[in-house]
Amino acid sequence: MCAHVLVAEDDEMQAELIRRSLLAEGHTATVVHDGSAALDQVRRQRPDLVVLDLMLPVIDGFGVCRVLRRDDDIPVLMLTARSAEDDVLLGLELGADDYMTKPYSPRELMARIRTVLRRSGRAAGRREDPVVRAAGIAVDPVRHEVRCDGAAVECTPAEFEILLALAAEPERVFSRRQLLECTRGIDRASTERAVDVHIMNLRRKIEADPRRPVRLLTVFGVGYKLSGGRG
Repeated sequence: MCAHVLVAEDDEMQAELIRRSLLAEGHTATVVHDGSAALDQVRRQRPDLVVLDLMLPVIDGFGVCRVLRRDDDIPVLMLTARSAEDDVLLGLELGADDYMTKPYSPRELMARIRTVLRRSGRAAGRREDPVVRAAGIAVDPVRHEVRCDGAAVECTPAEFEILLALAAEPERVFSRRQLLECTRGIDRASTERAVDVHIMNLRRKIEADPRRPVRLLTVFGVGYKLSGGRG
């Protein structure tokens, strides 16, 4: 069972722990850190499951869950430090499929996620192969491996996360800020300009001529995209 999970968690270390646990299970994951970004991401990508922290900035988890239940039937697993009975009941009344309180065991969280996905049937029929392929590039989030035209490519953790995001949505233009979000939890000190350095280094590894890239393209004034389609 391979699913795409949206993790909405404002604690970057917790979010990264969940993301890596999901990848180890063979799922793919997108991480956002506030409620507004969570709703935007749902509209863009429509995940199979949302792991939703209750105490999110901008729009809290209750507000996000209300909108999701009004507009969609995406399963929601609420994750929060608040364990008062009223909070639990409100979350379930709003349509959350499950509710976990912090601190929690990552193994228990993955077990709960498997149960919600199985119960909802959202991941049924999705490919078992977690490898993301685009533009002659294969990114394996489980083995943490990259291949370009069949040849192994060594990437830093930040380069890997950026390439995984780009390959998952070929032809989509990502801003520097969006790509920077992919590396949160790896290097908190990174800035948007650091993304340019990662892109430059990736071009050296996946382009025949890094000065004239045909895969990893700049969209001037916007950001970067991986061109070439899936395959």
